[in-house]
Amino acid sequence: MSTVRFGIIGLGNMGSHHARYMNTVPGAALAAVCDIEAAKLEKFTTELKVPGFKTATEMMASGSVDAILIAVPHYDHMPMAAEAFARGIHVLCEKPIAVSVKAAREGIAAYHAALKKFPTLKFGIVFQQRTNALYQRLRDLIVGGELGEISRITWIVTNWFRTWTYYASGGWRATWKGEGGGVLINQCPHNLDLIHYVVGGLMPSRVTAVGFVGKTHPIEVEDDISAIFEYPNGASGHFITTTGEAPGTNRLEIAGDRGKIVAEDGKLTFHRTRKSVTEINRTSPESFAHVDTWKCEIPFTPGGDVHKLITDQFVDVIVKNKPNDTLIAPGPEGVKGLEIGNAIMMSGLTRRPVELPVDGAAYDAFIEEMARKYGGKKTLETKDAPANMGASFQKV
Repeated sequence: MSTVRFGIIGLGNMGSHHARYMNTVPGAALAAVCDIEAAKLEKFTTELKVPGFKTATEMMASGSVDAILIAVPHYDHMPMAAEAFARGIHVLCEKPIAVSVKAAREGIAAYHAALKKFPTLKFGIVFQQRTNALYQRLRDLIVGGELGEISRITWIVTNWFRTWTYYASGGWRATWKGEGGGVLINQCPHNLDLIHYVVGGLMPSRVTAVGFVGKTHPIEVEDDISAIFEYPNGASGHFITTTGEAPGTNRLEIAGDRGKIVAEDGKLTFHRTRKSVTEINRTSPESFAHVDTWKCEIPFTPGGDVHKLITDQFVDVIVKNKPNDTLIAPGPEGVKGLEIGNAIMMSGLTRRPVELPVDGAAYDAFIEEMARKYGGKKTLETKDAPANMGASFQKV
């Protein structure tokens, strides 16, 4: 295949961005667009001079696309992907891969089943922050062994401040039925992906969290959550996020046997110990030993449009028929960050620890319970929510 004919499904903020750059991707051509809103569809078919379809099924059945890019609400990601796989159509999916691990696992199983009939089929996910030069450099250092064995991973990411106006911008937003959650499923999928990606895939085995529904906004989903991770190697981790704090922080610390690496304010700083921390701890004759440390600013060169970089490589893998796992972000890896997020959510709102791997059926039942308990309590569409409404939602 010399040219990959792409169809974009969903013409919101992200879908329209992908559509507008697609013809600049080497080996790709925008062949069709799809959206359920007639006015939006007409606008883009006129602007981009491509056929438009009202449904994803019509687009995929038309024979006009070799690959699709899915940029629709979260719950529709895997059903659309599974339909494409069954037709032998390549899939590049926007994050998150799904709302629940059960749906993600089912989508991944559909992909693997389709490979028996279509062995060259590709499946990627738009985790564009994996192409960010800072995180690439961080991963290289850790996977290359510069930090030694990991002992702690801490990410404070509270720079997601959102106003009541933001949550009022769509009836689907910040609802269990529309999004399947709040800050974890909307703002944090990239952080939850990176927190395992930069350390070479190390996943927690147990999560304990405290979360709040509508703590600072009159919404029915979580907007403030803090979690503690336990890892199989004995390491600990922390993940703290909210949409109600300003000024926010975005600080990732990873500690290991050879010091600590900090990612903050667009900089990467390695506080490297001259000797193994474990060795000093076990062999030093001093009670309060000084640990000789060098502070090193790690250089890296920023790249281009991170979204386009993902698509560029996805097309290259299709055209050259490279293995799917050579993708920067293979689709099946999308379940990992989602699983961490599901564990945080369930632990935080039930106040009980959650073991990984997450029980998919139990998580789906939890989401249904949350929808029954809090569904319909979002009142921002009317702009008349009482000032103390958020406080009434805090305790689960």
